[in-house]
Amino acid sequence: MKERLARLKAVRKLIKTYRIESQEALLGHLQKEGFMVTQATLSRDLKLLKVGKVSDGHNGYVYTLPGDDERQETERTYIHDFLRGYVSIDWAGNMVVIRTYSGHSDSVALAVDNLALEDVLGTISGRDNTVFVCLREGVTGDDFMRHMKECIPELED
Repeated sequence: MKERLARLKAVRKLIKTYRIESQEALLGHLQKEGFMVTQATLSRDLKLLKVGKVSDGHNGYVYTLPGDDERQETERTYIHDFLRGYVSIDWAGNMVVIRTYSGHSDSVALAVDNLALEDVLGTISGRDNTVFVCLREGVTGDDFMRHMKECIPELED
C-alpha cells in the first residue's frame, strides 16, 4: 500500500522534472528510482493521476499533470456525487455495503473509486441502490470510515 503512494508521488515528480514522451521512458525513470512496475500498473497509475499528453510545440507530445485547481475541482465533484447519492454505510470484516438512493449506485461507486483510498481493493455497483466495497486484508470497516471522513468531512455517522 505504501509503495503505491510512494510510486504515485515519484510519477508526479518525474513528470514535473523531466520531458517524458512515453510510458517506456517513464518506466525507465521509475526503475532508476527503485520502482519495478509493469506497464499495466503504470497505465493504471497514469489514469488515476489523470495524466494527459500535450504537444511539446515541436514534433511530439509529453506527459503533463492536471493543475491543482482542476484536480481539486474533480475531487469535489466526486465528493458531491457521493454525498448526494449515499443513504447508509455498513460493514462486516473487510466488506462494506453502501446503500444509495435509487439510481445512484454507479455514481457513488465511481466516487469511491476516484477517491483512490489505499484501503479499497475495488467496488461493485449494484443494479440500482447498492455498492459493494472490498477492503484490503486487515482493513476494517472502522478504518474505511475513518479514511472516508478524512476525505469527506461532511460525511455523517
